[in-house]
Amino acid sequence: MPIVQIHMIEGRTLDQKRELVRSVTDAVVSSVGVPPERVHIVIDEMKRENFAEAGILNSEA
Repeated sequence: MPIVQIHMIEGRTLDQKRELVRSVTDAVVSSVGVPPERVHIVIDEMKRENFAEAGILNSEA
């Protein structure tokens, strides 16, 4: 049972998330050879203020 975790900044629409999980599921099915119902995906959304790059909070960039 593949479990895929996706971490991203909040703000995507429900339609964008639907397309994301469809695409990721298709990729896992074709590369690992498991049926779609065995693919589990967890989307972890974070606020911009909780992510930093090069020592700068994303909310301040």
